[in-house]
Amino acid sequence: MNLKNLVIFGALLAIVLTAYFYGWHRGDAGKPADLTSAAHAGAPMVSPVKPRARDFYAPNSEKLAPDEIRVIACGTGMPTPRPAQAAACFLMELGNGEKFIFDIGAGSTERLFALQIPTAFLDKVFIGHLHGDHFGDVGALFVAGGIAGRFSPLRIWGPSGATPELGTKAAIEAMEKMYAWDLAGRLGQTDVRGFRTEVHEFDYRKEQVVYQENGVTIRAWPAIHAIDGSVSYSLEWNGLKIVFGSDTYPNKWFVKHAKNADLAIHECFITVPDLVAKYRLTPEAALQVGTQIHTAPEAFGKVMSMVKPRHAVAYHFFKDTDTTGPVLERVRKTYDGPLSLAEDYMVWNVSKDGIRERMAVVDEHSWNPPLAYPAEPVSPKDRVGYSPEIEGGRLDVRDVIEPIYQEASDAVGREFKYPTND
Repeated sequence: MNLKNLVIFGALLAIVLTAYFYGWHRGDAGKPADLTSAAHAGAPMVSPVKPRARDFYAPNSEKLAPDEIRVIACGTGMPTPRPAQAAACFLMELGNGEKFIFDIGAGSTERLFALQIPTAFLDKVFIGHLHGDHFGDVGALFVAGGIAGRFSPLRIWGPSGATPELGTKAAIEAMEKMYAWDLAGRLGQTDVRGFRTEVHEFDYRKEQVVYQENGVTIRAWPAIHAIDGSVSYSLEWNGLKIVFGSDTYPNKWFVKHAKNADLAIHECFITVPDLVAKYRLTPEAALQVGTQIHTAPEAFGKVMSMVKPRHAVAYHFFKDTDTTGPVLERVRKTYDGPLSLAEDYMVWNVSKDGIRERMAVVDEHSWNPPLAYPAEPVSPKDRVGYSPEIEGGRLDVRDVIEPIYQEASDAVGREFKYPTND
């Protein structure tokens, strides 16, 4: 066979093999494919104008099954602010409609609002400890949630402290005092029924049930972090268990309570070398903070090897191209099971059938979530008002403002009188 014939034979053989394997992948193994009809016959298998299954989560776009829990990371970062990663916060949505927030670190309320969940359902917060990167946004949720439609108290669970002033109750009372001007300035202006709190402080030293309603059981137990007064949590519902460690050094209580967890969320701090290089800590501080106050990646892996959850979630480090690899390498020295290195808007759908991990895609220009319940009219009599000195500084703009009241009266069908400020 000369060279020309050899080339032709090779080309024909390639065509035949391509047709054969094309048919095999289509489920037609052994039958030659019609290359002409395959290219031109019938409608395309994938249409650019028809919906296809998403490989991301679009908030409020899919039904949550009655026996399913959706967990959304609304904060996975470190103690200092970062636009890409808010501080610690995980939202758990249950198939029965219940929603629970675990930790509410600085910046996380923005993520919660981006999910467009009516704030009436964002009313249950469980705080692991009182570091700012774990409860620093409780004030933002308190105020913004009240403005946007939570017309009931913000319910907060959290640990006591070694002394009363170091406990959750004292912290929330101080927060409410801090917002005294804010609340006074809204009286008689808008619906302020949600500007109240309901604090459930419990003994941080005990292993105990701290919440039990509608088939949901939430347990708390001691954690080891910074000083006395840190705790971890588990949520159990419908045969599923999600564990949230908040911040903690590896401890026996977590191993005990996280056994048989479907999803085990535990801090995994940035590596000691990167604490020095990126966070600019001294070597002494990096070793103390990275291995004694927080959980080092190697220790995270050892904890998960002992717990053996269906799926482990590591969070609490800035997730960059040059920091993620070292964390993963060190975790894999001690743990080889299913693992997520969390980042903001990562989503896990947990059911008996499986655990699906995706990223949420949100509208960064979103407005307030819809109202779950209607707002109520307010009485001008409740307004605090201005002192004579401040009232005297008003400009006379009635000629341009009064038509707005007439416009509203015409649109709504009832009269809105222009205020006289008397």
